[in-house]
Amino acid sequence: MTLVPLGDRVVLKQLEAEETTKSGIILAPQAKEKPQQAEVVAVGPGTEDVKIQVSVGDKVIYSKYAGTEVKIDEEELIVIKQEDILAIVK
Repeated sequence: MTLVPLGDRVVLKQLEAEETTKSGIILAPQAKEKPQQAEVVAVGPGTEDVKIQVSVGDKVIYSKYAGTEVKIDEEELIVIKQEDILAIVK
């Protein structure tokens, strides 16, 4: 099954949370915060008012409570509006 976003929506695949801190401390699963960094897997066509500024493969940072989580073929994805993307990571 393929997910095709409409309008100015973007489909993201969340990147894995860090297992250890920079100092080497291993985090318990409960202590890990959900990362706000993801990879773009699909983009909508945009609208008259909103031009799509991200492309498939971009790594982005998005708002903490943005989007709708969906599960397609055992893969967890997030569908968000482009305006909820804060930055592209280069």
